Amino acid sequence: MKKDIILAGVGGQGILSIATVIGKAALKEGLYMKQAEVHGMSQRGGDVQSNLRISDRPIASDLIPSGKCDIIISLEPMEGLRYLPYLSPEGWLVTNDTPFINIPHYPEEHVLMAEIDKLPHKIVLNVDKIAKETGSARVANIVLLGATIPFLGIDYRKVQESIREIFQRKGEEIVEMNLKALAAGKEMAEKLM
Repeated sequence: MKKDIILAGVGGQGILSIATVIGKAALKEGLYMKQAEVHGMSQRGGDVQSNLRISDRPIASDLIPSGKCDIIISLEPMEGLRYLPYLSPEGWLVTNDTPFINIPHYPEEHVLMAEIDKLPHKIVLNVDKIAKETGSARVANIVLLGATIPFLGIDYRKVQESIREIFQRKGEEIVEMNLKALAAGKEMAEKLM
């Protein structure tokens, strides 16, 4: 088992929380894991990208070669498109459809969606809307994480356990809200496949 994952988004969206949950779940499965440092501006509004590699065998490098990425997890559609050269022909883009317009001359939304529509393997959803329906806009990142479950190759229960452990210090209500968001994202992805 090997999964090379690129996490992309904008600072403040929760990319690092997604990486933390996946990494913890991978370790619970007994897998090896390497994560490259976050590249970009982790401050609110700057672009953020990180490589996460998980495998049942030792991993030599923390960087994903061009054309070898299995999953791009993107909380912002343009940021997802930015890393398409890394996506393998069988790879999946799992992305939020809602732009975070943080630069002048941001492409028009229909242009972004036209590019995404060209991809053979994609899950595109409005994670912000789903998060609000589950109880809080702040769990949009966990909705997106849930949408990757069909492609991760990690036992769903291990991901749930990781969420429990990571968010436990914030209280049971926060844990349950995140678990509900995870389930909602997973359910939506399964419908869209």
